[in-house]
Amino acid sequence: MLGRRVLLRTAVAAGMVGVAGVAALETGAIPGRARLHEALGLTGPDGVVPDVPAGPVVSGSFNSFGRRTEVGYSIIYPDGYDASVTLPVVLVLHGRGGDHTSAINDLGIDRYLTATVRAGTPAFALATVDGGPNSYWHRRADGNDPGFMLDQEFLPLLADRGLRTGRYGVLGWSMGGYGALLWVALQYWQRRVRPGSRAVAVGALSPALYREYDEVQPGAFDGPEDFDQSQVFGRPVGFRDVAVRIDCGRDDPFAPAAHELREQLHAAGGQQAGAHTPGYWRRMLPDQLRFLGGKLGQ
Repeated sequence: MLGRRVLLRTAVAAGMVGVAGVAALETGAIPGRARLHEALGLTGPDGVVPDVPAGPVVSGSFNSFGRRTEVGYSIIYPDGYDASVTLPVVLVLHGRGGDHTSAINDLGIDRYLTATVRAGTPAFALATVDGGPNSYWHRRADGNDPGFMLDQEFLPLLADRGLRTGRYGVLGWSMGGYGALLWVALQYWQRRVRPGSRAVAVGALSPALYREYDEVQPGAFDGPEDFDQSQVFGRPVGFRDVAVRIDCGRDDPFAPAAHELREQLHAAGGQQAGAHTPGYWRRMLPDQLRFLGGKLGQ
């Protein structure tokens, strides 16, 4: 039931744009629904970073042949676990404009990890890496290939540090949410998975999914052919035996495509109050981390 304050806000909004205008906003017939819902307090609260200690973080860099540049990374452990301990691992793919530091600096994922493990989820580590600010996590015409980097360089690095990479998870938001789903979709199609190593669980927050090329943001793909080759839809074989969770806010522009893919894959997750914001991603991180950690702990 809507509270009195929200009802008053709605009445004001209706008076400003008219009842027909509000109806059109709600159905998406005219733009501005997300802004209206934010003003009415209908996009949900921002996630609050847990007040718990962060665990050890090991950061470094390596010269990536796949990315054609120096690549930074961070390995995040839950509080109470030494950085030398052997744990399952989840790859973390950042959003557009981000890098390997974004998961901690923008989302506080290090503290969410501690809180998740303290609440009873089997312990695991998170591994973030630079995929490029606008790569969309797939091979580009300029030779930048984040997928090669993940498969042939980053996973072996994690294994050398003692992490369990035979069965791993993947998590991403926005551009990284699309990248996480694409990585799983292509792991069988392109036969790029190292022997004895495969993704068994994937979580996507507000994945940047496009159904038509004329909808894509500039720079996301190199052209129509690249767009078609880098599709997540219509590739169910890649998700065979993979646990999938997709969450997206109802006021997110990617919500319809995320809903369609979730239905196609019979994935966990859903559409909640929210928009394409770090506040929404923080709010959903506990559910995503419990899902991934639980699957790795089976």
